[in-house]
Amino acid sequence: MRATLRWAHSDLRTHRGEALFLVLATAGIVVSLLLATALFGYATNPWQRVFTQAHGAHVWLHTGASADTAQLAELDGVDSVAGPYPTASTTLASRGTRASVELRGTPDRPAVDRPLLASGRWLDPANPDGVVLESRLARALLAAPGDTLTLPGAHRTLTVLGVADSAEPRYRPGEQPGLVWAPPAAVRDPGGQVIGLRLTDPDDTDYAVQRAVTVLGAGAVSEVSTWKQARAEAQGDNRLLGQVLGLFGLGALVAAGLAVHGAIGTRIRGHLRDISVLKAIGFTPGQVVRVFLLQHLAYALLGAVAAAALIQAVGSHIPGRLGDAVGVWQGLPGHSVALLVVPVGAVLFIGATTGLAAWRAGRVPPVPVPRPAAPLGGRLSGVARQALGLRLPPALVLGWHRAFTRRLRSLATVARLALPLLLIVVAMSAWTTIDRFDSRPDRIGLPTALTVHADSGLPDRDARTLLERDPQVAAAYPGVEVAALVPGQTGTIALRGLGTHADPYPYALAEGRAAQGRDEAVAGQGLLDLLDVKIGDWVRMTVGDQPQILHIVGRSIEPENAGRVISTSLDTLRENDPGLGPTLYELRLRPGAEPYEVADRLATAGHGRLDVHAVPNPADGLSPLRGVVVGLIVVLALIGLIELLTAIGGTVRESERDLLALKAIGLSPRQITAITVTSTACTALAAVVLGTALGTPLAHWLIDAQGRSSGIGAGIAQGPSAALLVLLGAAAVTGAAALAAVPASRAARRRLADTLSAVA
Repeated sequence: MRATLRWAHSDLRTHRGEALFLVLATAGIVVSLLLATALFGYATNPWQRVFTQAHGAHVWLHTGASADTAQLAELDGVDSVAGPYPTASTTLASRGTRASVELRGTPDRPAVDRPLLASGRWLDPANPDGVVLESRLARALLAAPGDTLTLPGAHRTLTVLGVADSAEPRYRPGEQPGLVWAPPAAVRDPGGQVIGLRLTDPDDTDYAVQRAVTVLGAGAVSEVSTWKQARAEAQGDNRLLGQVLGLFGLGALVAAGLAVHGAIGTRIRGHLRDISVLKAIGFTPGQVVRVFLLQHLAYALLGAVAAAALIQAVGSHIPGRLGDAVGVWQGLPGHSVALLVVPVGAVLFIGATTGLAAWRAGRVPPVPVPRPAAPLGGRLSGVARQALGLRLPPALVLGWHRAFTRRLRSLATVARLALPLLLIVVAMSAWTTIDRFDSRPDRIGLPTALTVHADSGLPDRDARTLLERDPQVAAAYPGVEVAALVPGQTGTIALRGLGTHADPYPYALAEGRAAQGRDEAVAGQGLLDLLDVKIGDWVRMTVGDQPQILHIVGRSIEPENAGRVISTSLDTLRENDPGLGPTLYELRLRPGAEPYEVADRLATAGHGRLDVHAVPNPADGLSPLRGVVVGLIVVLALIGLIELLTAIGGTVRESERDLLALKAIGLSPRQITAITVTSTACTALAAVVLGTALGTPLAHWLIDAQGRSSGIGAGIAQGPSAALLVLLGAAAVTGAAALAAVPASRAARRRLADTLSAVA
């Protein structure tokens, strides 16, 4: 054991930089995996906790005010109901911010889908204008208990009594109205009612919705939402961040394992004589294997323990969503298990790859076998001889020949070095895709920047004149959005009519063509998947008691409503309902215009008759991903550096036996150094070409696959520019050549006795 420790200590002193990089890379990998675990827990558990504690409803049905909902409680599979509650759609304003809300008349605190008070108190019958806000809506309005809210145009005010969490779909500007619990007396002009169903078997949700719609009649149901939709919306971007961290963490773990495997293999080839001496003095093959295995397990264990301690100590203090996720995760029951299992799994994986390489060290014979001398690892190829005949620099030709003369070993080195470069290209693609959401939102389904809802008393012509009068408004597209029942009556989708035949809405199309003719429409990926249809199919849906049949001629990129959107022109919807008028306007702004400044001007010019808000951009929720991408690139660069140092060390050791021959033919130490530098640069160049060639299409496939699964659809991926890829490749090749220069120069100037000793 003492001899083993002395050998390990001597090896550590010789390879201190490599050991440090391995520890840092392992720490970065474990941090990525732990953050991914925290984000997955954070994405699911807060909503699940609220749903469980609130005794949440699995189905919510919005119906007309006259619908007889009492019979729904008698349906098979319905355990209990919440409501029915009268509802009214309105707008609330607070501190200059407006939001569309649903006022829900709630006489008593519900037993099913019971709101969980986060602050303040519940409704008070003695205060008929007191309300309780859903927590996300309260944050959007900057409202807290005790604040006063106004209803624009109604000359009424409401007082916030409390803020509560709910398991229902949360407030999303322009998509989902906020939820406001109010006394029934505060809902003075109800436009409908809502009832919640808690089921005995949540897996029967679709069947329960179908039966409920059949009992009430399709014309009585205006909207259906389920617990699955609420959960998916609550998970949202957090789950995506977790998937990104998990994917790159696992990829980096594989790359680190291969780098360690290659490093040990290279060092074994360079220490064959030392290993033979160890066996000659009594080391068993098992002891030799344990020397390498325990040494690298110690490095990996040190990095894993440091990463776990770092996450446990300061993880909750990370700014933004990552810190919130770690804070919530640390309070979950499985936190301690995950904090142990993830680092242990990473260490075991690195140990397994280390063991495979160390096993070769145990097979080294006690008596070293003399290696046959061969110039530069083998006979010069015909291409190399022709290149020398063309008077190309010998260092360039011999360096290229040395890099690729041992094909199997060279290919393995290139593959190990290409893997972290491939993952870096994928990470850069994720970054540029997020930038595309910010810089070119029109290409990813967001051609407009503002959505305006006008009061019912404001005529369409006056509203459009008011909007288009602003000098920074390029176009105002009238439209309407309604909930439509899908075939089978198992849920609702968004049916939109935007623009007119004369002034069509500029949809971002990924497939097919724009809707131009009668009854033509474009649909999001989420809708195509939900209805199991494709471009060219006809679909039938129901709006109230009116059927609507549309021909899908294209697929649009739809970042809203999980892609469950079918869009046509307002003129097409008017053919089925001639009295239909616009309820909203989508505004396309001129280049350079600031949406919030335009929104303020329009709200002021409208004198309370316009509700203006910015169109939400998915990139706003993905801003933490930028920091994640930077951290992952640093970790991958460390892994690539480990592999590069290993390749340089192997090249320098293998060049020692060629040193005498090169000096004998008249090459100077500078030329001999250039051979090793060229060989390393050629290896790095091959890895860059391979990593870029495979990484670019892989990144597009991964990003588009995520787009399809989220409902947005394929076509959102944006790879790095050619200039950025060239810069990455140039940095990698130049860095490899620079790192190889110092050890190659030292080897080229070795004494004759040292060179003879190395060859012996």
